[in-house]
Amino acid sequence: MSSVVILMGSKSDLPFVHKITAALDELGIAHEERVASAHKSARYLLDLLAQYEASGAVGAYITVAGRSNALSGMVDASVTAPVIACPPYSEKFGGADLYSSLRMPSGVAPAVVLDPVAAALLVAKILGLADAGLREQVAAAQREQREKLIQAELEAGVIWLKHVTSL
Repeated sequence: MSSVVILMGSKSDLPFVHKITAALDELGIAHEERVASAHKSARYLLDLLAQYEASGAVGAYITVAGRSNALSGMVDASVTAPVIACPPYSEKFGGADLYSSLRMPSGVAPAVVLDPVAAALLVAKILGLADAGLREQVAAAQREQREKLIQAELEAGVIWLKHVTSL
């Protein structure tokens, strides 16, 4: 199975990254975390990406960078594997920092997923295109989630009926 590289703009993103890695671990997806800033260590980042591309072992990248998210666009423009931008939300800028993850130049197309667990799920779906076992894991997780939702609705309906009949 291909691995996933999670690139964060700074080590302060690590708590957010841990939410992604926990979800990847649950799915049994191999991953590696790296710190590389598109602004502060551009040459290092490009060299790192060139090594990953040469290895052919990376199935997808997840980028985690807030504020001015040049990381996602730079990674996407430099690699052939899918890139998922998962910027941590910051109250500091009232959400306006997300625009830097959404507005990309032509030819640059990272997917943007705001929830870290959902970013891991998207990676699983991408890698699952070439891995039937992983695809089945995703389908099983979806079935389980659907069943929980239906059960919760049924329980809520029963509670509602009890409430209505007691009036």
